[in-house]
Amino acid sequence: MSGHDLLSFLRSVQEECGGAIPFERFMQEALYHPRFGYYSANIKDVGREGDFSTSATLDEGLGAAIASWIMARSKELGWKHIPVIEIGAGNGALARSVLAHLGWRKRLRTDYMIHETSPIMRERQRKNLRWKGVRWIDSLPLTLDQLHGRALIFSNELVDAFPCRLFLRSEDSWEELGVRIQTDGSLSEVRLASPSTPDNFATPSTLPLSPQAPEGQRVERHDSYHSWIRVWAPHWKSGSMLTIDYGDTKERIYTRRPEGSLRAYWKHHRYTGRDLYARFGKQDLTADVNFSDLITWGEALNWKTILHTTQREFMTQFQRREIISPLSRRSSQSTCSSTINPVSDTEGTGDAGDTFKVLEQQPKSLGR
Repeated sequence: MSGHDLLSFLRSVQEECGGAIPFERFMQEALYHPRFGYYSANIKDVGREGDFSTSATLDEGLGAAIASWIMARSKELGWKHIPVIEIGAGNGALARSVLAHLGWRKRLRTDYMIHETSPIMRERQRKNLRWKGVRWIDSLPLTLDQLHGRALIFSNELVDAFPCRLFLRSEDSWEELGVRIQTDGSLSEVRLASPSTPDNFATPSTLPLSPQAPEGQRVERHDSYHSWIRVWAPHWKSGSMLTIDYGDTKERIYTRRPEGSLRAYWKHHRYTGRDLYARFGKQDLTADVNFSDLITWGEALNWKTILHTTQREFMTQFQRREIISPLSRRSSQSTCSSTINPVSDTEGTGDAGDTFKVLEQQPKSLGR
């Protein structure tokens, strides 16, 4: 790949978009373009050998807790055969840990599936999960139909990998940001003429700080994740879903963060500002997850929230086999016995156990 090829590609995208590339589209191409994208073509690994680490690559406790969660929910549902779908499995470290903690008896009853879009990561998963009885799926709607809509679904650091829209608070309104390629080939951030869906952004549930947001405040929103779940949600009828990621509620996520949460990772170093537009396709781009959005979007899909807590509390509840029914659960005040190591994405604000949140949702039409 030459720099000329990349520049020509970006200019063609800019022309397609009418003179400026919305940030969401820029991030989509930077991460997922088949030839130029970071996840599609350039990522080497996750962990010490990669550009960033995840909690799953640094600690075994999360896998143990998810295995206990699988056993608890399948028992409540009365499932003898347990369909499990992990979405975006990284290098396979978490899947390997979950399967190990399930034990051989439960593994015989478990159909463990991985939905992975990165060819590089899928190959790494196949290598790390050889002989583990895992199978890979290409279509969530088709697979859910084949499972009669029944599945336990989970993901770890998935939502933050979806392209986000980027907004800036001006004196009296919100403006969407994009990217423009200058004549010398450099990239600059610009304000778009008008957001593609301005009314949608004005809704209270998705506008974290309005109307008190100070001028210059930047926020991100994962609309592409919302669009994605809407595609397969009608095919999911029964089960439970865990979403584990770094972020917080809309009231807390941007506190003391006027610059927003968008950042890049390259060789375990964190970059912001102009560096977000450097190394196109060579670095990870990510933003904190607004769990208020995830809850709101789930409710619109007729999902109910079963659990919303920190990763530390989730591990405390499930690692110690304190399995609590969603209908009669109680909050746990104890501290998780497993040590959680800091992860690049926590930005030094605390360890992964507190920075990462866990959201559990179920279809309201939940049945056996």
